[in-house]
Amino acid sequence: MLGKGGRLLALGAMLFMMPYGWGVAAADCDDNAKPGVNWEGCDKSRLILRGRDLTGANLERSDLSKSDLSKATFVDAEMTRANLSRSLLDKSDLSGANLTKAQGDRASLVAVNLSGANLEKAELPRTDLSESTLTDANLAKSDLGRTVLEDTDLTGVNFTYAIMARADLRGAKLEGADFTGAYLYLTRIEGVDLSSVTGLTAEQISIACGDGDTALPDGLPPPAEWKCGDN
Repeated sequence: MLGKGGRLLALGAMLFMMPYGWGVAAADCDDNAKPGVNWEGCDKSRLILRGRDLTGANLERSDLSKSDLSKATFVDAEMTRANLSRSLLDKSDLSGANLTKAQGDRASLVAVNLSGANLEKAELPRTDLSESTLTDANLAKSDLGRTVLEDTDLTGVNFTYAIMARADLRGAKLEGADFTGAYLYLTRIEGVDLSSVTGLTAEQISIACGDGDTALPDGLPPPAEWKCGDN
């Protein structure tokens, strides 16, 4: 029988003889777009991938900036820290995707499906998410400065501690959304129904842009004067 030292030497020899990367699926940046493709850390910027199916793909840390990804499918894709800046993703399906800490400034995501997606700490300033579906999505601590969320379904969305300065929420559905700690400086909420949201405070409302048609939760009175104008 091998003693403790002998067992350690044998284990070391086995590890040394194993092929490099054994047990780890290596990224192949030359693979074509397909379900489950592994493009982790790959440069896929400025490509036309319109309508392609990337269901369950590993796109962690991939560069997809300035690409045409419209009508593409990213259901349950791993997209942590992916770069989507200035990309076109209109009418794409990202439901259930993990976009934690993803970069998406100035991207176009009009009429996309992000239901159940995780966008915690995502950077989405000046992104167009109008007419999209984000039901039950996680946008905690995300940057939504000047983001367009007009006519978007935000039912059940987690906005806790999100930066939403100058974001446009007009026409959005917000039933059950959580605004705990969200920064709402000059956020456009004119005519928005906020009656069923949680976490909203008088301090948040006092710096937002509402009007007489803005519906607030019970017990939360409107400010004496809304900060609107032409800001």
